Amino acid sequence: MSSSGKVGVEVDGRQLTLSNLGKHLYAAFTKGEVIDYYARVAPVMLPHLRDRPATRIRWPDGVEGGRFFEKNAPSHTPDWIRTANVPTPGSSTGRETLDFIVVDDLPTLVWCANLAALELHVPQWKVGPRGGIRSPDLVVFDLDPGPPATIVEACRVASLLRELLAEDGLEAYPKTSGKKGLHLYVPVRETDRTSDYARSVARRLAAEHPGLVVARMDKSLRKGKVFVDWSQNNPSKTTVAPYSLRAADAPSVSMPLTWDELGSCQDASGLSFTPDEALERVDELGDLLEPLLGEHKSTLP
Repeated sequence: MSSSGKVGVEVDGRQLTLSNLGKHLYAAFTKGEVIDYYARVAPVMLPHLRDRPATRIRWPDGVEGGRFFEKNAPSHTPDWIRTANVPTPGSSTGRETLDFIVVDDLPTLVWCANLAALELHVPQWKVGPRGGIRSPDLVVFDLDPGPPATIVEACRVASLLRELLAEDGLEAYPKTSGKKGLHLYVPVRETDRTSDYARSVARRLAAEHPGLVVARMDKSLRKGKVFVDWSQNNPSKTTVAPYSLRAADAPSVSMPLTWDELGSCQDASGLSFTPDEALERVDELGDLLEPLLGEHKSTLP
């Protein structure tokens, strides 16, 4: 079909119109391939999106064109898509609340991909069945290496952070950011203390390893060190979802990792995954972040 054509499809009983499937959203990866990837990775991705209001980052003209962040559901959103009205104090829109899309099912995920929402970002908390905002059930640390440090140094910091968390009886689960860093997740019982806890842990790690770790925002402090960003635990912040694509010259995936992979990392290229590689890993390893979804979560100390 031509890159500008439209095609009607049925996805789990929902009728969707897909368009411009031949359009290149990356230099060598079309919109049709983006949709196909998300449809195939959906079984492991959707549980991490479910009940979490999604911020979609869209590149309608591809990664070489402009992007925009979309929080509010657009006016053409089908009525079968779940939305959640979420407070957004200080929003640039001037509105106190916005209607976020909640990606609970495959048709919604495909619909988002058809709008060139290459990246999906979600908070560390959920909305309840009646739309109530629940307390966070995840702690997340974003490990961001400052050049000349790379993801290799971030892996060292991740292992140190894992040990520190274990002292508090907490288990951490890593994934790549899909770019140059790592994310560590800790599943916890719902609590409003996640931000304070993450800040204290990051500062403690920086104090114990000042030559390798920084926990302050100042970019001037980051050269050759790994910034342990705890701020994404603020309820107004989001983190790129597991298995999401990232926008770059070539498509990469924010991919769960094993601790053995982190421990043996010698080269940054070894922890970069294409969509095809991501799907192969899922077939082989399943969802390495499945423990984030369980009911048996630890209590913050």
